[in-house]
Amino acid sequence: MSVHKNVKKVTTKVLQVMKNEGQKISMLTGYDYSMARIIDTAGIDVILVGDSASNVMAGHETTLPITLNEMIYHASSVVRAVERALVVVDMPFGTYQGNSREALSSAIRIMKESGGHAVKLEGGREVIESITRILSAGIPVMGHLGLTPQSIYKFGTYVVRAKEDDEAQQLIEDAKLLEEAGCFAIVLEKIPAELAAQVAKEVSIPIIGIGAGNGVDGQVLVVHDMLGINNEFNPRFLRKYHNLYQEMLGSFHRYIEDVKSGDFPNEDESY
Repeated sequence: MSVHKNVKKVTTKVLQVMKNEGQKISMLTGYDYSMARIIDTAGIDVILVGDSASNVMAGHETTLPITLNEMIYHASSVVRAVERALVVVDMPFGTYQGNSREALSSAIRIMKESGGHAVKLEGGREVIESITRILSAGIPVMGHLGLTPQSIYKFGTYVVRAKEDDEAQQLIEDAKLLEEAGCFAIVLEKIPAELAAQVAKEVSIPIIGIGAGNGVDGQVLVVHDMLGINNEFNPRFLRKYHNLYQEMLGSFHRYIEDVKSGDFPNEDESY
């Protein structure tokens, strides 16, 4: 029987076994109790409490404004809903870059106050000191390379990363550096599929892709995007499994009409 079906609680070790046995890892974002409950019940392997909450939950243009306290709030809501999935929590911008002591303090707060199972950081060699310090405290770390949204103002655009040879080589080196440091997995975002497949072959830890082709060990999407709740975001890598925007809009229209007409509540819906 496959690890996916057999395991009662997904851990970092389970993800490694899945990679070793060639089983794909499924990962979605989650930010609140109700949604996380459904995602976990469906049998997802990993729930990422992403700093994308800054966009889809709070309406910010980038992921930069979300705070550590807000990430802990979202993460604790998700953890209360989850029975099976591994819960990974994004460390928000400004909580780990350039100061490894602050990085450790931030990671400890996330683990203690939210009950999350691991943290995720963006970047390679430039944040390796922070990663090493967090790992030294026994906190599992997931890396994130390629398009790193917290660096949007540095890049100036959300285009595909690592298309040039020098950047591609740097990404491979960074992936190996993260593996050597002790990261249990790495997210690769919006990079050429061939490069992502090469990284997945050359490192032994699980590689999770988003816009990185099918040659990696698993996939992650933002739940509001794949459900079609957010209908303004249509990148090439996104497969929409539903159009909840239209369905919800229709439900709200009918509710408004029923209230205005006096049809709701009817006799059966009254005490």
